[in-house]
Amino acid sequence: MALVAVLYAYNDLPDVRAEHLGAHREFLASQDNLVLSGPTSDGSGLLVFEGEIATVEATLDEDPFLAVGLIKERRIFEWTPVLGSWRSQLGL
Repeated sequence: MALVAVLYAYNDLPDVRAEHLGAHREFLASQDNLVLSGPTSDGSGLLVFEGEIATVEATLDEDPFLAVGLIKERRIFEWTPVLGSWRSQLGL
């Protein structure tokens, strides 16, 4: 199965982000095809899913962060890891 990487760039709305962080994380935790997710050192978000780009995109259209205007930019693309210890854990 393909891996799909997602990069979120956020609008600078710290109060809104704090208010909706729990709902955002609950939403992501409910996705069976989520491999991993978390914030990056530059304040962006990185998510990796198993599946197809169109399916992941449709799923993320329901992210509470999107609904409240926190996501400034969302990049979604297929990712093919070729080296590293996680390849075997991901079944690659």
